[in-house]
Amino acid sequence: MSSFAPTSADKKSICSESYDKPDAVFFPGIEKIPFQPDAGPAETMVFKHYNPTKVVYGKTMEEWLRFSVCFWHTFRGTGADPFGFPTLFRPWDDNSNTIANAKRRLRAAFEFFSKLGIKHWCFHDRDIAPEGSTLEETNKNLDELTDLAQELQKKTGVKLLWATCNLFAHPRYMTGASTSPNAHVFAYAAAQVKKGLEIAKKLGAENFVFWGGREGFQTLLNTNILAELTHMANFFKMAVAYKEKIGLKCQFLLEPKPKEPTSHQYDYDAMTVIAFLKHFGLEKHFKLNIEPNHTTLAGHCYDHDVAMASSFGMLGSIDSNTGSPELGWDTDEFPMDVKNTAFVMKTVLQQGGLQPGGLNFDCKVRRESTHLNDMFISHIGAMDTFAQGLLVAAKILSDGVIPAAVKERYSSFDSGIGKKITDGNTSFEELEEYIMSHGEPTVSSGQQEHYQSMVNHYLKIKQ
Repeated sequence: MSSFAPTSADKKSICSESYDKPDAVFFPGIEKIPFQPDAGPAETMVFKHYNPTKVVYGKTMEEWLRFSVCFWHTFRGTGADPFGFPTLFRPWDDNSNTIANAKRRLRAAFEFFSKLGIKHWCFHDRDIAPEGSTLEETNKNLDELTDLAQELQKKTGVKLLWATCNLFAHPRYMTGASTSPNAHVFAYAAAQVKKGLEIAKKLGAENFVFWGGREGFQTLLNTNILAELTHMANFFKMAVAYKEKIGLKCQFLLEPKPKEPTSHQYDYDAMTVIAFLKHFGLEKHFKLNIEPNHTTLAGHCYDHDVAMASSFGMLGSIDSNTGSPELGWDTDEFPMDVKNTAFVMKTVLQQGGLQPGGLNFDCKVRRESTHLNDMFISHIGAMDTFAQGLLVAAKILSDGVIPAAVKERYSSFDSGIGKKITDGNTSFEELEEYIMSHGEPTVSSGQQEHYQSMVNHYLKIKQ
């Protein structure tokens, strides 16, 4: 492995002072990305499928596909991994922990959002503002950067899909935040979220996400599970109380993940989180932010947690990424598989949309994708993939062939003893009598391959 790592001095020599000017252009030569459906295969700086004004299944694509760019990967990602130094050197970023550098990143981001034609963004508090030596200094930095964010939002019309607090990166959170065995750490996390909720209100956040990156355990030998879960529930109850106190109008979201960085995280998957919320009486205050890459890490199929959360009325938003199944860890890749996006969008259509949630690209370009154009191409490709998935999902539901087949499969519950089962109006005694009268049931084929073949038919239709 190479021993070279760029120093701060190296980065400052890369970063031009011209980016500090109010009229600075961060992506010269790139105009707003156009919609060109007839573009050739090598033309990847255009939308070929995503047409925001196209009406699909009663709404425009823009209404169904509430796309958002995540600040932490797109503007704080360096390409570093456990085995390699940073590879992504942005000309405006000198790698310093200064307010000036933070402001450059923010201005670059809003130019990017505007040229991409995207209407929402997301961030962690520590993404956009340097952490100071005290909480007071940190909050002051956050105030200054969110003043600029507020100005840029007003100028561009880009809205904050959701804000969140980074309660996992700092060493103080190495054994958790709300589940830390140290009450002082718990208190610090509470103070950080208090400020996070205040800036969410300031910027008009439509949602606020909690991701328990360190809320779990490495070993049961030193863990009191019930104490930690109770503390975490009390943390959320305090967040709900403060949200109501300050008049913050947004949806609270919890984001499941099974492992990494801890060996077991308490928010393992959708059903685990739903059970936690219901057990502690929090289900009226929270919905779920599902990340399909996390779903596959839990051993489920790509759209499993999206469908599961939606079935219980708990799907609030989606972190739209994917992973590499052969690697088995959270690679945060841009979704480029139309079948996956079609299954996700079928659920979104069936529940009538995601608003106030959206499709946030919690994704990062590969460390080898070093050109500034790659920042655009990755998002464009993913947006086009979701647009294709939307069209496929709409066609499946409009044609009604697959939904009718599913309905027929459960038709025995529409009348007679089946309806009594559905309505909860029968008993073991009555069901025993039913079997005595009707004998052995006839079981029909599940026809899995038939359904898979039907899906492939829709994937091949002309868009």
